[in-house]
Amino acid sequence: MGKAKTSKRGGANSTPYERPAKSAAANNVFKFSKDFGQHILKNPGIAESIVAKAYLKPTDTVLEVGPGTGNLTVKILEQAKKVIAVEMDPRMAAETTKRVQGKPEQKRLEVLLGDVIKTTLPPFDVCISNTPYQISSPLVFKLLSLPNPPRTCVLMFQREFALRLTARPGDPLYCRLSVNAQFWARITHILKVGRNNFRPPPQVDSSVVRIEPKLGSERPNISFEEWDGMLRVCFNRRNKTLRASWLGNKEVLSMLERNYRLWCATNDIPVDDTVADEEEDDNEEMEVDENVPPSAGDEEEWGGIMDVDGVDDDTPSFFKEAMKTEVPKTKSKRKKTRVALLVREKVRKVLEDVTELADKRSGKCDENDFLRLLAAFNAEGIHFS
Repeated sequence: MGKAKTSKRGGANSTPYERPAKSAAANNVFKFSKDFGQHILKNPGIAESIVAKAYLKPTDTVLEVGPGTGNLTVKILEQAKKVIAVEMDPRMAAETTKRVQGKPEQKRLEVLLGDVIKTTLPPFDVCISNTPYQISSPLVFKLLSLPNPPRTCVLMFQREFALRLTARPGDPLYCRLSVNAQFWARITHILKVGRNNFRPPPQVDSSVVRIEPKLGSERPNISFEEWDGMLRVCFNRRNKTLRASWLGNKEVLSMLERNYRLWCATNDIPVDDTVADEEEDDNEEMEVDENVPPSAGDEEEWGGIMDVDGVDDDTPSFFKEAMKTEVPKTKSKRKKTRVALLVREKVRKVLEDVTELADKRSGKCDENDFLRLLAAFNAEGIHFS
């Protein structure tokens, strides 16, 4: 007797009674959008832990950003008075609403359709969110800048972003984001969440952090624009000294000169716009940080530095000799004014005489160092907003 014909692996079904192949697309009600960063938390244990760490009260109104299909929403509704869910995708908003349709919780759920960053938010007590990665930073600072910030925020972020939020001076991930967030709030890392707890799984792990904004007398009485403007200059090249970051950058000095002129005009203070003498101009040389190679400090806020040791140098000897030859610098055709030299001298005075932070690097400075730096700049009439 001949053998029965068998279908090849991966081929079409030979009979109508065989079970169809499973596929992720076939099981999804709709396709998730990468543009919105949709990764649905499917582990109920993680959802319960997030809600528990928020320490909700029965009278709390909770803001949830990106509720998705409502897995986290229903857990929050079990403990809170009301949930305000802000969702960009109309399909997801419909799914969340469907979860509580016909139940008592339906009256306690309000769904707002739109971009949370551009939406005027109603008052709320706590924020809980499985945050889309692309709005992590804007969301944090929107919450911290609210006139009446929430009591606490329990937010899930990409793990590297969460580690930057909690990084301390000297840590490799310490950056402008770290200083800004920790200046306005107390931030605690709660738990790590593996990528397999989501559908579809993202390419990186996540972490949950608790952000408790400083309220009342603890809240800094400083302009955020002023504070952040100074930090942008400090962390533009975080591995260089502050002297090189401020005095070794023509664009920074030009910006400070414009700001100083504006401050003088606002306060009816005359400025000397006459052209400086050549001797004065020649004495003002650009400060160079010789201890840092040209590549050091060139990292962006989300980048990193790769050091390569032990690599053979194959540069031809004649080319090395040519590199040693000093090329005369071309002098700028634009003559420096006395006000430009005055601003430069003010910056030097702040860094070297007042704060003595000229030789320190931004990645090693703490909150008190930056506060002293801002106070000294403001005392000299230099502002950043």
